[in-house]
Amino acid sequence: MKITTHLAALAAVLALGAGAGAQQRDQIRIVGSSTVFPFSTAVAESFGAKTRFSTPVVESTGSGGGFRLFCAGVGLDQPDITNASRRMQASEYERCQANGVREITEVRIGFDGIVLGSADHGNPPMEVTLTQLWLALAAEVPADDSCSSFVANPYNSWSDIDASLPAQRIEVFGPPPTSGTRDAFVELAMQGGAEGIACMDALKDSDRDRFESIASRIREDGKWVDAGENDNAIVQTLMNTPDGFGVFGFSFLDQNSDRLHGAIIDGVSPEFEDIASGAYPVSRSLYFYVKNQHAGLVPGLAEYVGEFTSDDAWGEFGYLTDRGLIPLPDDERDAMGEAARTLSPMTQAPE
Repeated sequence: MKITTHLAALAAVLALGAGAGAQQRDQIRIVGSSTVFPFSTAVAESFGAKTRFSTPVVESTGSGGGFRLFCAGVGLDQPDITNASRRMQASEYERCQANGVREITEVRIGFDGIVLGSADHGNPPMEVTLTQLWLALAAEVPADDSCSSFVANPYNSWSDIDASLPAQRIEVFGPPPTSGTRDAFVELAMQGGAEGIACMDALKDSDRDRFESIASRIREDGKWVDAGENDNAIVQTLMNTPDGFGVFGFSFLDQNSDRLHGAIIDGVSPEFEDIASGAYPVSRSLYFYVKNQHAGLVPGLAEYVGEFTSDDAWGEFGYLTDRGLIPLPDDERDAMGEAARTLSPMTQAPE
């Protein structure tokens, strides 16, 4: 079966290479999520240092951009792996299939929290509820308690929403729509926060599409600023914006804990244990996806997957936890590692 798969993949590569001028390469090419980027880079560096294979090239393109590149086709001019801070969508899986990317291994690597961070100037972290966060960032909010009509978001400062919040201008720097972090923030924080308003929760039951449309739209009047795919850039912006907040992955907070702190959301701080347990309300799983048809064509692809899923890397005391990765429970990690190392393909579109 593997021989047949590799022969089919080789035929596809030769066909593509004839038209695109593809050349043999000896480096794994990885694209995708900026959140998974530091973990993937750490594995790539370790892999290059300890094996006979070249160090993989890792690009930060955002989860959505990574899936577009990954699903474009099979061939040496196409990436081998894409990182993602959300699960592949059914439409992306179907695009992969349509373009000949038919054997894909999904690897869930651990957990991450999405934080609302700010520069630590000796002030305590802000305490905010998901609903207050939605009211601060939604493009439109209910005009009354019935949700029969909506108005453009009138809130300019946090204290306009609730007197317990800081009397400072709402200014939040976050990822663009192509980012998996943005997708997860919209689902977990925006939609989750909207559900805290009684009439919005009722709208979710009566007209889910309308609820999701209203709950998911982020304001575009300057209170939210798309700050690019690079979470490090958001961190740097906060150092020069004392009253600003940023939306980014927990690992970036963890790596900058000497100068940033995370807001307490619904009474829970963004801490390692609370993200792992699910107590922190804005937590999500992280992934990477392997193009199995490249396994016999690009040297070291299976071995890279083996390095990433080794106890030394993603284990409870592995070097990725030093970078802020929150590992899977032991039994889930063992099962996922076995599936990854054998390149077990997905059999259907993600739900």
